[in-house]
Amino acid sequence: MGRPREFDEERVLDAVMETFWRHGYEGTSAQSLVDATGLGRGSLYAAYSNKDGLFEQALLRYHKRARAHVDQLRQEGSPINRLRDLMQGIVDADIEASEKRGCLATNSAIEMAGRDPRVADLVRQNFSILTRGIEETIRRGQDAGEIRSKLDAESLALFVFNSVQGLRVLAKTTRFADRAKLTAIINQTLAVLT
Repeated sequence: MGRPREFDEERVLDAVMETFWRHGYEGTSAQSLVDATGLGRGSLYAAYSNKDGLFEQALLRYHKRARAHVDQLRQEGSPINRLRDLMQGIVDADIEASEKRGCLATNSAIEMAGRDPRVADLVRQNFSILTRGIEETIRRGQDAGEIRSKLDAESLALFVFNSVQGLRVLAKTTRFADRAKLTAIINQTLAVLT
């Protein structure tokens, strides 16, 4: 049996995730991970093997954010309003952020997924968490008569998810003064469902 870790793993993994999210895989050095976590290289690599192992942990950690979005979708109320609140909340958070980081999963897909099958798999897992939550919400909306039941819920979920991810990319370069343009995209996306 290995000896227990002598650091707060939750705090360390949050710091690792934030560092990769801020700088990307290529832009993150071993020293920046040491600085962010307060651990020495030896301790980091003993716990997580190498930079790839740390990046994998960052992407796994990011799954919690996707699950939090699904939890938001599952709250009481109109399914269409739940989708609108999710999308608007993501847009507003990204526009108002001092650092325009966007989505770690999307950033990782663009930077790494084409050449690293493990990263591609972790990104797919993240996307799947939110897509399934959106599909579940659409099915509730169809059952309630808010969303056209003749439309395939799985296809609609992919359509809405694609819009969410596109909004996250656009929000990286959109000023708050131009928020209405992104809100118009949200409105148009949801209009397709009804």
